[in-house]
Amino acid sequence: MLTSLEIKKLTTIEEMETIQKLERDVWGMDPIPVHQTATAIKNGGLMLGAFDENELIGFSYGFPGYANGEAFLCSHMLGIHQSYRDKGIGALLKVAQREAAEEMGYNLIRWTFDPLQSRNAYLNLSKLNGICNDYLVNCYGEMVDGINKGLPSDRFNIEWRISSSHVKQQLNYDVTPIYPFEVLNRNDFPAINDMEQTLQTIDYNEMSIAVPIPAEFMEIKKHNP
Repeated sequence: MLTSLEIKKLTTIEEMETIQKLERDVWGMDPIPVHQTATAIKNGGLMLGAFDENELIGFSYGFPGYANGEAFLCSHMLGIHQSYRDKGIGALLKVAQREAAEEMGYNLIRWTFDPLQSRNAYLNLSKLNGICNDYLVNCYGEMVDGINKGLPSDRFNIEWRISSSHVKQQLNYDVTPIYPFEVLNRNDFPAINDMEQTLQTIDYNEMSIAVPIPAEFMEIKKHNP
């Protein structure tokens, strides 16, 4: 954890331009146009920057969304400079986002993440207590950035009820994993044997059912696409 870390709201055109540089570094693609981020922030959106001694090292960006009669903050991007990952900065940005969103009058934040990214899953589901009810198949179509290129963009959709006790309290659940699958290891991928037959015999009344995913998915994509 960085002792010098500072998280603050970003609002100016110059700050949006600084965000663009970090976007390029993180995703290796053209950034969101400044006129779009600046307009969103003036109309219910939120841009937060994480700084180490005045150097931008991470950010989160969200814009207003609306569905089923409810307004919410759509948390579209969260990026951390490669040199500062695995230091808990993503979690701190999400907590700051929750606090700022509550001040703005939001009760709900929504976002998506790749279900094969185990670090993101741990942050979103275990540390933040987000809830996923939707699996979105090829959510964004074919993506060509450095992180997502080469695979369908399947996503979990997360709902974060930021005013709820589920989010704000330290909750303890019995999440003892139940593996109903015979898991094989094929070229670094966990594979399920006789999957169709297994799916027909699962007791879906169990509290939890664990499905294996690769621990280091990005490394597999890099070396064995």
